[in-house]
Amino acid sequence: MPDKPFTWTIRVYYEDTDTCGIVYYANYLKFFERARTEWLRSVGFEQQQVADELGLRFVIARVGCDFKQPARLDDVIDVDVRVARAGSASIVFDQTARRADTVLATARVRAGCIESTSLIPMPMPPLLRAAVEQLPQLET
Repeated sequence: MPDKPFTWTIRVYYEDTDTCGIVYYANYLKFFERARTEWLRSVGFEQQQVADELGLRFVIARVGCDFKQPARLDDVIDVDVRVARAGSASIVFDQTARRADTVLATARVRAGCIESTSLIPMPMPPLLRAAVEQLPQLET
């Protein structure tokens, strides 16, 4: 099991900021979503491919987010992805957005795996489950 999280780096654009010149709070959820999507892509699964070939999708069931420090225009932010828990049809991710060593926001996100047409919970296929298990786990 790797000890470092999957990390995706972004730059803050003007469109990400509010009238105070800091990142609008809801945009952290977009940053976290993109990092999870890029992690999935890095292990060989693209969202549309998963839907088309495996007949499943991920939906967000719960998000809790704490905002620690503001990010500003042109900041470079690293967004980390770790697994807190993995069930047969859901994953709980712990994510951190940071600028260098400064933590900007943290989130715990529960994603459920559902069948694309019926929208009922569906177990993750073995290959996808193995990819999930390769993400570093946090002590809970």
